[in-house]
Amino acid sequence: MAKKSKGNRVQVILESIENNAEGKAMVSRYITTKNKKNTPERMERKKFHAGVGRVTVHKEIK
Repeated sequence: MAKKSKGNRVQVILESIENNAEGKAMVSRYITTKNKKNTPERMERKKFHAGVGRVTVHKEIK
């Protein structure tokens, strides 16, 4: 039986860099997947940032 390929889905890392109340830069990262055929541009998602304590925009990094 032939092995199925993964297709067009790839893992991407979403990252947000925000300053907390003390002025220290805090990094928050999430790992997710996307279909590179349907969404060739970089992803942006609103996710919770634990260091800041609120929802921030996380952008895809390479």
